[in-house]
Amino acid sequence: MFGPKGQRVVESPDFETASKNEILEQTGCVVAIRDANFEVYPGEVFVIMGLSGSGKSTVVRCLLRLIEPTAGSIIMDGEDITQYGEAQLVEMRRRKAAMVFQHFGLLPHRNVLGNVVFGLEVQGLPKEERLDRARETIERVGLKGWEGSYPHELSGGMQQRVGIARALAVDPEILLMDEPFSGLDPLIRREMQDELVALQQQLQKTIVFITHDLSEALKLGSRIAIMQDGAIIQVGTPEEIVTKPADDYVSEFVRDVSRSEVLTAEGIMHEPLVELYEWQGPGAALRALDEVEAYFGFIVGSGRVLKGVISRNAASQLRRAGVTSFREAELDEPEAVGPDTPVQELIALAVSQRPAIAVVGKGNVLLGVIRKDALLSSMATEDNAPGEALGVPGGVGEVGTR
Repeated sequence: MFGPKGQRVVESPDFETASKNEILEQTGCVVAIRDANFEVYPGEVFVIMGLSGSGKSTVVRCLLRLIEPTAGSIIMDGEDITQYGEAQLVEMRRRKAAMVFQHFGLLPHRNVLGNVVFGLEVQGLPKEERLDRARETIERVGLKGWEGSYPHELSGGMQQRVGIARALAVDPEILLMDEPFSGLDPLIRREMQDELVALQQQLQKTIVFITHDLSEALKLGSRIAIMQDGAIIQVGTPEEIVTKPADDYVSEFVRDVSRSEVLTAEGIMHEPLVELYEWQGPGAALRALDEVEAYFGFIVGSGRVLKGVISRNAASQLRRAGVTSFREAELDEPEAVGPDTPVQELIALAVSQRPAIAVVGKGNVLLGVIRKDALLSSMATEDNAPGEALGVPGGVGEVGTR
């Protein structure tokens, strides 16, 4: 709450039912955050987005206690940091959480190396150790060779890289990023987004990322929280936000987003109608295919490790050749993708002559399959519900391998 006697306003019996405008008119206080309840999981990029004035930047500043919450709690690793004393708060900011600001916040009298090493100086690391770590981080963000340059000699994108390097150098568990790319031109902004994705794949930090840009949120977020008037309206994966908006406000937010931008292989895959073990043979395959009128099936080994795909014609040829087990045969390999592969990338695979796309996890374990004609159908009818878009009444689960 911003304004006089905010604590008293929060504790009043009418607070829960009064609107933001009513509270402002009656008390002179501004409700900046209200009912903002969420969890952030280790190693994820949690994006908080909303229009200007929605409260998203206030939230991230509360997480570091740059703004003191009027009420509520902030639990970090099981401890309520709103109860921290000054010494605990300083230690948390030094070692556990770091922040990257929208306007860089670089020290103009320090060069790149001096800016990046600053947090390590505050931590009290020995000089050689902090210089080595700073140089390593500078190289990681693509600024090797610029250590001696000053902020005014750098482009906006380069200055933001310095800000990110400064935060990463202290090796925080949690990285808070308040609209870090909003001041950059579109080309540099996309480059910085790609850089962050690449860095996150290496470092697996827990990141809370603030933005007002939906495309940026969909690109970066493991999950997204959408805010309106200080409250969180919906939390979900990019796919859930786009395909299952919680209300009309979220629906309007995502109205112009193509589902192909957020749907993944995992979201449209299904169980194969025919799945056989490698120790079975072509006779068993033909019986299984006949039973469900399917043209092909998938062969797996122990632990459901994908071994290949078998068509009706191939099974017939193997039986005529006297093959009794698929272990003796040279099986065709299906196209295979990971569960997080965007639908847009799957389209390029649909031109091959192979009958289906397998979705595999770690160790080539079969997770599901995607039939190519269903994939193309989903692209052609984006206005339908997710299941209908795949040409299936009622959902994706019945898209088969017929």
